[in-house]
Amino acid sequence: MNNLARDNVREIVGMRDPSEVMTLARLGSIHQHRLSFMRILLRRIVAENWRFERGAFEINGKGEGHAVYTLHGPAHSYSLIAFAHDLPAEQRSDRVIATAWDATFTLFDGVPTAEDIKRLSQNVPKQEAGRISEKELSLSRANRSVRLWEHVVGHLAAGRQPDTEMVTSIGYLMRTTAVYGSGKFGAADRTQIANRPEFVAPFQVEMMSVYLTRVFVGDLVEHLARVRAPDTAVPLAPELRRRLGIGNSTGLGMAPFLINHPALLNNWIAAREEALARVRRLENASTDEAARFRDLVARAALNVADWFTTSDYQLAKLSDLRLNVEKIVEVIDDANIWNFGPWDRLYNWGCENLSLEGQELLVSLMLEPYPALVDPLADSMAADESAVAEIDGRMRVSQICHLIESRYDWALNVDWDKRSETARAWYVSEEKLEPRLGERFEEDIADYEQPLAPGRDVAALYRELRKHAPDEPVADILLRRPEHRHAVRRVQLLASHPYAEIRDNTISQEMMPIDLLRAKLAFFGAQHFDPRSDRWLRINMFQNAPMPWERDQLAADDWSYPTIGKQ
Repeated sequence: MNNLARDNVREIVGMRDPSEVMTLARLGSIHQHRLSFMRILLRRIVAENWRFERGAFEINGKGEGHAVYTLHGPAHSYSLIAFAHDLPAEQRSDRVIATAWDATFTLFDGVPTAEDIKRLSQNVPKQEAGRISEKELSLSRANRSVRLWEHVVGHLAAGRQPDTEMVTSIGYLMRTTAVYGSGKFGAADRTQIANRPEFVAPFQVEMMSVYLTRVFVGDLVEHLARVRAPDTAVPLAPELRRRLGIGNSTGLGMAPFLINHPALLNNWIAAREEALARVRRLENASTDEAARFRDLVARAALNVADWFTTSDYQLAKLSDLRLNVEKIVEVIDDANIWNFGPWDRLYNWGCENLSLEGQELLVSLMLEPYPALVDPLADSMAADESAVAEIDGRMRVSQICHLIESRYDWALNVDWDKRSETARAWYVSEEKLEPRLGERFEEDIADYEQPLAPGRDVAALYRELRKHAPDEPVADILLRRPEHRHAVRRVQLLASHPYAEIRDNTISQEMMPIDLLRAKLAFFGAQHFDPRSDRWLRINMFQNAPMPWERDQLAADDWSYPTIGKQ
């Protein structure tokens, strides 16, 4: 056990060093936490007493029609307009180039009129081929989990609840294949709504859309059961309905986001790291706080046990994680851990005894007993990226070189002439219109490469700068060598945003793209990551979350961990 001197604990404990935090292996081990965007949304709904209303449910016996679900906040209302479709099985596809889905959605700013619904019914089902307006905040679609859908409809129609084990192992009745926002396809630009308190934190529009989609899916499956057998059908038991989240298949289209938005990435990570540091600095844990932590560790063990995957990569990580949770349970039963500075003791013990997956689960759990310390940090997670886009051309070569040597030392230590270090190249697929990762030396893609290898590009910048006088302004160099502008911008940003850069080679032969996906999705609040290759995975969103009318359960804000005794 790591023993810290009593009078030094506050001075010693700070935010973790970016060189430790920002590796792909650790980012790919993050779990949902108090600052995840789903939880931020649901806390606000409770704190501000938002009102839920089902404004329409006009679905026929074939499962075709529309429904409207509205959340009324203090100043604004937002409505999910859902269009249900009777989709032939042969047309069902999760690929981005699909043209038909089981259900399509838009999140409307306000309460829609009949004219709005008519207009949207002619466009939302077409998705990218349609056109929405600045009245709409998001555009999305979803497909059924065919095996579980029929199982649930059939059982409810026969007056029985679906099989609990099957519900748990699959975890969702529909999975989204895309959720678009921020100005895409005619939707309102983020700047139009960014100053509304409910949308200050990142991705709140998208999270609200998915949360209301989950309500619609539950209503639809119960409706179809009643249509099939009106005399015997029963609704889903509340505990089973909560256990069903919304699935999502996420691939390489999302992967470059964290590289392309360094300021935003910095603010996400910095908020979580500051939360951890605040907890680690605490001199004591109250009896209630320690009891709360023990309860959540036990519930986390259940959550890990319910985590199903067929991925050998994730199975190995899960095997270690289950052993890690057992170790955590054992160590927190030792009274000595709760002496002075208990959280810092526990964290340091975890570094010595747990896998990265286990360490990051421990971090998430340590934040749970302290909402007053952690939750206000949600307001610091957005970023005005336009404010950090300018290059300071006055900075001297010596200053830039110093920043590179201190913050990109890992990139300078890579042999960029080795084929294995530049084996991959990011490009945009003409067919799928999304980022893809190809094999540089096996495919003819080098001419189409996207600037998604910051380490390589900063190392090239450094080699160029070493040819110039130390006091030469960087602006003079960029006038002659403009290809280095994006690297200079990233280096200068890192001076004030220490967590803005992933400190790993993103084009290496050994790079695991799903680590990029996992990091972003954990901040969404997703759970039960199920990699289907090294380039795409399935997740579950809002699983176990209470419904908007279940205010007592929502207020507890502990839905991410299954309740003991209700398994």
